[in-house]
This record gives sequence, C-alpha cells and structure tokens, in this order.
Amino acid sequence: MRPRRNFRNTIFLSLSLVLCTTLGVSVGAVPISLLDLLGGTTSSLQETVFVEIRSPRVVLAGVVGASIAISGGVLQGLLRNPLADPQLIGVSSGAALGAISMIVLGSKVSLPSIFLPYAIPLAAIAGAMLVIGFLYMFAGYFGQFSILTVILVGIAINALAMVGVGIFQYVSDDAQLRSLIFWMMGSFGRATWITVIPASLLMLVSILILLLQSQNLDRLQLGESEAMHMGVDIKRTKRILILTTACAVGAGVSLAGIIGFVGLVVPHLARMLVGASHHVLLPTSAVVGACLMILADLTSRSLIAPAELPVSLVTSGLGAPFFLWLIAKARPQ
Repeated sequence: MRPRRNFRNTIFLSLSLVLCTTLGVSVGAVPISLLDLLGGTTSSLQETVFVEIRSPRVVLAGVVGASIAISGGVLQGLLRNPLADPQLIGVSSGAALGAISMIVLGSKVSLPSIFLPYAIPLAAIAGAMLVIGFLYMFAGYFGQFSILTVILVGIAINALAMVGVGIFQYVSDDAQLRSLIFWMMGSFGRATWITVIPASLLMLVSILILLLQSQNLDRLQLGESEAMHMGVDIKRTKRILILTTACAVGAGVSLAGIIGFVGLVVPHLARMLVGASHHVLLPTSAVVGACLMILADLTSRSLIAPAELPVSLVTSGLGAPFFLWLIAKARPQ
C-alpha cells in the first residue's frame, strides 16, 4: 500500500512542479505561450523575455525554494525541533550579513577578477556556516536541543546580525541603500544566467548531499547511542549536515535575499503529505518548496504590475498564520 501511495505522491508532485514552472515562465507583463514558442511563432520580444529574463528567474526561484525548504526539514530533524528554520534560528540573517558586507565593502577588497562573480555567494555561505555552527555548539552545550534554547539563541543571533546589517546600511551610499533594503526583503528580479548557474549548481549539489544523508538523519531520531550502534558516524554526519545546510542557505540568500517562513512551513506541509520519515520528507519538501517559491514570485510580480512586491511579503503572509496555527496546536490540552 505504501509503495502505491508513494508513487501517487511522486506523480502528483512532479505534475505540480511542471505546472508551476509553466505558469512561471508563461504569465507576466509579456504573456508567452509555450506552444507558440515551440512552434516558432512568438515575437523576438517574447523570445528575449523568455530566455534572458523569465527563465533564469523561475529557475532561481525553484532552486532557492527547494534549498530553503529542504534545509528547514534537515534543521528540524537535526535539532529535533519542529519550529526550527533557517530564518527563525538566525542562519538567513548570518548569510545576509556576509553578503551585505561583501556588497558594501567588496570594492575595497582586492580580489582576482575570476573570483568576483562568486564573492557574494561565498561571503553569504561563510556567514551561514558561522551562525549554524555556533547555534549547534551552543545548544548542544546544554545537553539537548530544546525549543526554548534554540529560539532564544536564534533571537540573539538575529539581533546581532541585524546590528551588523544596520551598520553596513548606515555606511552605504544611496544607491547601495536602496538595493540593500529591497534585497533584504527578497527578490528574484536580478536573476541572470551568469549568476544563477553557479549558485544553482552549488544549491543542487547541497540538496543531493542532504538527500543522501536522509537515512542517517532518520537514525539520529532514535537517539545518538542507537544511531551509533546502527553504524552512523555521529560527528561526521552532523558536520556534513551543518556545512551542507549552510551552503544551501547561503547560496540562496546571496542571490535572492532573506525569504521568510518557507523553511518552517514547507516541511510541515510535506509531513502532512508523506509522513515524518526523512527519506521521503526531504525530497517532498524540496519539490513543494520549489512550487511554493515559483508561485510566490509569480504573485509578487503580478499583484501590482508593472511594479513588484518583495517575495518575502508573500511568503510571510502565507507562513505567519501557519506558524500561529503550529503554536496553537502545540498548546497543552
């Protein structure tokens, strides 16, 4: 019965991703019919919009959504905390601080020209790694990853990161300030193939590594001693999960900015669909996250066209009520 259910879920999720991607590349200020595009009857403007503007944007939205969602699922499993997500515990803020520091100070740092396209993603990844490593060690120091400890440490990390972000905003010029404010609220508007391809490759590799660790993550849910008896290298597995999650989040934040609630909401939606086992939860979270982010981006650029809403406003508008529902559900009866 379970294989049949998994097969149905796979077909449903695959069709959903295809449908969302089709809507993402077709709908907009310049409508594009894929049938006309394949038949060669579209105008040169439509072809330019499809190839150079809309396709990289939809690809970036899908990959970022998948990486944030699967990172949220991994963090919730690793920290044994259903309310953990990259933004709530400060990982996104750390990545943002690293990226913003490179945006503001990058012109003063002498880097070889070959590294310039990757300077911001690498800075964001470094910031994410510092935050998630500190959070894991600090929470583990007290013997368990309780909800209270993780959230309190996350609040402190967010506050410290926002202090640094505020300082960089203060010292930035007007052009940088406008860019930073909009970037911090999330946007896929500047997606180009030159920046999307390397970051997407990094995120896809990170997603693949996290999927390969799903069985070990399931075993960790039984307790570290039990997982060790089942052949899991505890320290190595935790290190891989921490570093890979940081890479996935840092690369996404470096191009799209801070996008809230996706890492929190999507894993819970995936559990409703397929259950709590990580070997099906993580791939489901990735697909659902990609679909949600593509639709959120479509909504953000359609509601007040030709202007554009920050994507985080859309995801937060959906995620905040769900977050309140989780809190109400967790209330003791």
